[in-house]
Amino acid sequence: MTAAVEFAEARERVREFVRDELLGERPELDVLGDMPLPLYQGFAKTGLSNWWLSPELGGLGLTLEQSVDLVSELSYGDAGVAFTLLISIMATNMVWLYGSDELKQRHLRPLAESGGFAATLGSEQAAGSELGRTATEARREGAELVLDGEKWFATNADFADFLVVVAKSPDNPSGHAAIVVPRDAPGVHVVKRWDVVGVRASGTYQVSLRGVRVPASNALSGPGLRVLEVGLNASRVLIASTAIGVARRIRDLSIEYARQKPLRGSTLLSNAVFGAKIGQAEMGIGVMLNQCRAAGRDFDSIMLGGAPGADFLRHGTLKSALETKMFTGQMGWSIATTGSEMFGALGYTGESLIGKLVRDMRYISIVEGGDDVLRDLMFNRYALPEGKRY
Repeated sequence: MTAAVEFAEARERVREFVRDELLGERPELDVLGDMPLPLYQGFAKTGLSNWWLSPELGGLGLTLEQSVDLVSELSYGDAGVAFTLLISIMATNMVWLYGSDELKQRHLRPLAESGGFAATLGSEQAAGSELGRTATEARREGAELVLDGEKWFATNADFADFLVVVAKSPDNPSGHAAIVVPRDAPGVHVVKRWDVVGVRASGTYQVSLRGVRVPASNALSGPGLRVLEVGLNASRVLIASTAIGVARRIRDLSIEYARQKPLRGSTLLSNAVFGAKIGQAEMGIGVMLNQCRAAGRDFDSIMLGGAPGADFLRHGTLKSALETKMFTGQMGWSIATTGSEMFGALGYTGESLIGKLVRDMRYISIVEGGDDVLRDLMFNRYALPEGKRY
């Protein structure tokens, strides 16, 4: 089977999952109730969970460029479901690039086989956009690392198989380390699930670490904050890709509404202003897709090179990942705003799906670095003259 055929089959299986499980009336995906874990277990039965994991581990090994299309399909059905299914890529890529062979086999292979989850614990109350202020500490005691701290926004943490925790570490030359911690390790406690405004089929948690002990070999190689930067590249591109699916759903929902909405002896669908707005949205969807695919190719060119771990450490935050997340968040929000206005007062009620789609779209410009944080990164890493960058 060629790679192209394998990808086409994977995309069709995702579309079938979306048609069967996500479209239609699904109010349970927009409440802060129990996590819809049976839904995710159903996705695992498609054989597509963690589709990016290497064939060496039993995974499909799909590229980030291909992943853009899969995430677009998933988020057409529900952005929260897409977010849950894609976000493990951050932690798994960190382990793949900077973990020992033993860590890869122990933690990544089961995810390829069973469709499990991973979570990254970086953000804290006083260290959101300034991760250098991380207070969580990992101290060495003999052959073990002992972790203590409080992490705030950790998606998938409650039901993850393992966590990658970013902590202060006197033993790391950079002062920080990224450490693999089994979810069931004694001392790992979920404090609460955050009541998020959108993407409510996902679960984001506050996590307490109290005297958590793991082997010192669970620390990933390299400076912890830089390793986290590398991990954020792929997840930012895929979060950006959810904007494509949500925007496509808004377009289709708007056209469906316009067909039956009376206006001046005809319907809204025949109105030139409506047509111009949908035409503008269609342009935005196409540009977002092209941008996400281009960023995926940029990432893939490094990942498929001879020394991806070292190359990524040199690059750190990829410019294309920053551009893509900022652009799609802003373009997607513009489309969502226009879409909600087309529904008039109905667009500001809970009676139409459009309200949920607007709330779902908003997360793209907030998680994994809000737009102002990313603008600052863009300025300091890429806009300043080369000698003055950090």
